[in-house]
Amino acid sequence: MPTYEYACRVCGRQFEQYQSMTEAPLAACPACGGEVRRLVSGGAGFIFKGSGQGRVNTGSHSCSLEQTGRTCCGRNERCGEPSCEGGS
Repeated sequence: MPTYEYACRVCGRQFEQYQSMTEAPLAACPACGGEVRRLVSGGAGFIFKGSGQGRVNTGSHSCSLEQTGRTCCGRNERCGEPSCEGGS
């Protein structure tokens, strides 16, 4: 659920509220009951979770070291072959 930022036009209080995206914006300040407006915020970043696959080039010219931990010739470091160097 996203977090929305609000500011009261009467008392000036700023606060955050977790709301569903389909939920109507708040209309009243929880402190004084005055009219509130929803602020435009910078938003939050996002975090990739998981094994990390997809972060490296997975094309046909990439080294298998990044995907499997071993190169095309079975080493655990780059061997200098074009397929291990990321070349064509």
